[in-house]
Amino acid sequence: MDTPTPLYVCLLLFIHVSLLASTVAQSDIYIVHMDLSAMPKAFSGHHMSWFGAILSSISDSSRATTASTTTTTSTSSNLIYTYSNVINGFSARLSPSELKGLKNSPGFISSIRDVSVKVHTTHTSQFLGLNSNSGAWPVSNYGKDIIIGLVDTGIWPENESFKDDGMTEIPSRWKGECINGTKFDSSMCNKKLIGARFYNKGLIANIPNVTISMNSTRDTQGHGTHTSSTAAGNYVDGASFFGYARGTARGMAPRAHVAMYKALWEDGHYTSDIIAAIDQAILDGVDVMSLSFGLDEIPLYEDPIAIATFAAMEKGIFITSSAGNDGPYFGTLHNGTPWLLTVAAGTIDREFKGIVTLGNGVSIKGASLYVGNSSLGQVPLVFMNTCESVKDLKEVGYKIVVCRDTNESISNQIYNVMSARLAGGVFISNTSVLKLFVRKSFPAVIMNLQDGRAILDYIKKSSDPKASLEFQKTLLGTKPAPNVAIYSSRGPSQSCPSVLKPDLMAPGSFVLASWSLTSPVVEVGSHRLYSNFNLISGTSMACPHAAGVAALLKGAHPEWSPAAIRSAMMTTADSLDNTFNPIIEFVDNYEPASPLAMGAGHINPNKALDPGLIYDANAQDYIRLLCAMNYTMKQIQMITRSPSYNCSSPSLDLNYPSFIAFFNDNKSSPDAKVVQEFQRTVTNVGNGMSIYTAKVTPMDGIQVKVVPDKLVFGQKYEKQSYKLSLEGPRLIKEAVVHGSLSWIDVDGKHVVRSPVVATSLSSKPISGQN
Repeated sequence: MDTPTPLYVCLLLFIHVSLLASTVAQSDIYIVHMDLSAMPKAFSGHHMSWFGAILSSISDSSRATTASTTTTTSTSSNLIYTYSNVINGFSARLSPSELKGLKNSPGFISSIRDVSVKVHTTHTSQFLGLNSNSGAWPVSNYGKDIIIGLVDTGIWPENESFKDDGMTEIPSRWKGECINGTKFDSSMCNKKLIGARFYNKGLIANIPNVTISMNSTRDTQGHGTHTSSTAAGNYVDGASFFGYARGTARGMAPRAHVAMYKALWEDGHYTSDIIAAIDQAILDGVDVMSLSFGLDEIPLYEDPIAIATFAAMEKGIFITSSAGNDGPYFGTLHNGTPWLLTVAAGTIDREFKGIVTLGNGVSIKGASLYVGNSSLGQVPLVFMNTCESVKDLKEVGYKIVVCRDTNESISNQIYNVMSARLAGGVFISNTSVLKLFVRKSFPAVIMNLQDGRAILDYIKKSSDPKASLEFQKTLLGTKPAPNVAIYSSRGPSQSCPSVLKPDLMAPGSFVLASWSLTSPVVEVGSHRLYSNFNLISGTSMACPHAAGVAALLKGAHPEWSPAAIRSAMMTTADSLDNTFNPIIEFVDNYEPASPLAMGAGHINPNKALDPGLIYDANAQDYIRLLCAMNYTMKQIQMITRSPSYNCSSPSLDLNYPSFIAFFNDNKSSPDAKVVQEFQRTVTNVGNGMSIYTAKVTPMDGIQVKVVPDKLVFGQKYEKQSYKLSLEGPRLIKEAVVHGSLSWIDVDGKHVVRSPVVATSLSSKPISGQN
């Protein structure tokens, strides 16, 4: 036989390597659910070994024999995580043929592709009514001994919000650790920051060539530092954002302990890492969990966050989640899972101002977050209408230019004026674009149309118009507040439409909280500025407010279940703003906010401390809901982790403190009527005997009845049930009609309010792959 030539050998090697690269390129990361009851007795008590044996049995021979040429080809490196608490299973890199082999393996339930999630304060505690004299703070001892776990981007441990002055000892039940890593060691933890772990195996498996410069729990993005200090930051005097929002910073539960689980990285936020973090948080012993991220709505059985948090709920852990930042339109909600508290974002009664003083002495306030010099002396003032051309603006010279929002986007105008490097800018618009000044800051003020006219009249009448600018002004007590933030995602939930979401609203706009010193907070000209505190907005900021309040309630009422805490927060939420009018939202115009925007209303910690009645629920109640959603046995088992669930009484009518009814049948006569009924059970958590009567707010075109309309309780913890019915046309004309049901005790001390929604929007849950 002829000896192969070197060229022939090289060609064979090239073909082999190409085939290998193709196999690796076609592989993907999967989260795999297994049935432990199918585990062979030889592996009893060692499910990790069983998972490894399964992977070995299905491994592509080409991948197994070439482990030296790639970092993800051997069985051991294929396995990324094993999970014990949130699911029975593991995550691994699998080729199509391996996935096919796995599906034929005994005990296989399902596989879900690993995906990346979306990452969705000095005065906010005062705005929520928290104070040292009465209410939730003193009654709960400021969250003493409660442990809040956050899955986020990490934490900046040196920030003063995480000092342990005034903190009590770490609870003896705590099993967590502070893991060493890049620029982070266990000595940085204390009685405030009691846990620090990080998870990035999923990130590395999904992006094999990723460079992780900070391989530790240290935060390089700021998001996790911000959320954790919002939930449970210690007291920090003199906190501000370059002079704005100056005051004493503190979290909602300033004496609660913090545990950070870093699973969100600059290069990606993968669910395999996130559920590993939640898995460990359950084992460590957190009491409350805050999750400021989410996925686009998918079926509950395909949602790793929904699945992981079901296990946490079963362990008595209260979980808050952000509603998402894709508002203001219906059906944009994230985290519509029924066992989570889904939190929308609202504004507070604080505004940041700049002052324009005209040459005639008239001063007019407008919105501004400029962080440079606090004032700009009298300089010429010129009107440029739309400010569309940077070239034209550069010819203006050192002047303050006035722009009016017409056809050109206000954000484009701001960018043009910044690029032209003028003395300053005044922008006349009703559009809320203050957030644009947080990252790029220059001397500018945004005026509403009415105040803008006064400036334009002055320019028109003056032969030499001039103006000066002052900045770093903070106004408190502004009205009306709160409003629903325009960016806050709206319901209904696409994953579980029968449960009204979001649940409630919390402060989310321009929240001041701690920040990472490696992440710049603003740019002034070509200079990047850094700060210990930052003002940012999003439902990510609203979520930890609710987590902190939940910690206060858990501290005051350790016997309450997660559902009881959620109920107390929802039924006592404020539906009126600080002008005693309905909270408003802006979509096409300002109007009373729908529960699909704000849930039950704006969170009120002090009222939640004593709700009177609560709507309780346990794991079996959620299982009854899943059974009624026409899920298969395997799909339910993916969530419950057990085949022994009880589906004998399925019902979409979860014992929830809100109601949503769908009148969307367009196939029947529009005059035909339909009645939708709900049954609820409430528990008296007040002291002793009490009597409650029902009060219903009218709903256009919908007749609402409550039977019975009086509930009598003889003692604490007694339960009573009632039925609510909504009668209306099979297809209502409006997208949403809303009202409320309130149970009011005879003394007027307790008002237990639930939002009621009738809608013509879709009631069909989103479908999935499994």
